[in-house]
Amino acid sequence: MKASPVLLQKKCVRVIECFAKKKHISLGEALDCFYKSDLYTLIHEGVSDLHCMSDQYLADELEEEYRKKNISDRSADDLG
Repeated sequence: MKASPVLLQKKCVRVIECFAKKKHISLGEALDCFYKSDLYTLIHEGVSDLHCMSDQYLADELEEEYRKKNISDRSADDLG
């Protein structure tokens, strides 16, 4: 099911705000993280009706994605 573009934008704003508060970062930093995430791509493409999940759940998923990416980035730096 595809969400209305306006409702999807509002959902993204709420997830970004929730993520920023959770990580104690600026909205600009949270926005950058969100739009570079796999989660954003999945939401935008309408995969698994992720837009139906709570804002908090999606912010937690975003946090987990970046935790995993940072761990793998550090591991690659250690090898290089």
